[in-house]
Amino acid sequence: MNFAIANKNGIICAVVDNDEQVIYDEQSALDLLINAKHKAGTKNIIIDKNLIREDFFILSTGLAGAILQKFINYGGRIAIFGDFSKYTSKPLKDFIYESNKGKNIFFVSTKEEAIIKLCK
Repeated sequence: MNFAIANKNGIICAVVDNDEQVIYDEQSALDLLINAKHKAGTKNIIIDKNLIREDFFILSTGLAGAILQKFINYGGRIAIFGDFSKYTSKPLKDFIYESNKGKNIFFVSTKEEAIIKLCK
């Protein structure tokens, strides 16, 4: 797993740089968090939505809740960037809206927005 480093306002973020999916279950999310801590020295992770299993965005699977709870439990923060407009689920839209009001989980359009959110 490769990371690029983003550093803004003295806050370091690990930007996942991979060609294939890296989050597909709870363990892979935990592995990502551990790798970011060891390789990049941070628990702030920025990831393209295309590197996350598509079931994550179907809330009824419970995958998003389980994965994001792992991040919270282990002190991680994550910003997921990409085009979320194809999702029409009201629960998912509400979930994204509420997450974006917090301090640990963000869904944004671009990598640059993700850096801004995590580096406040």
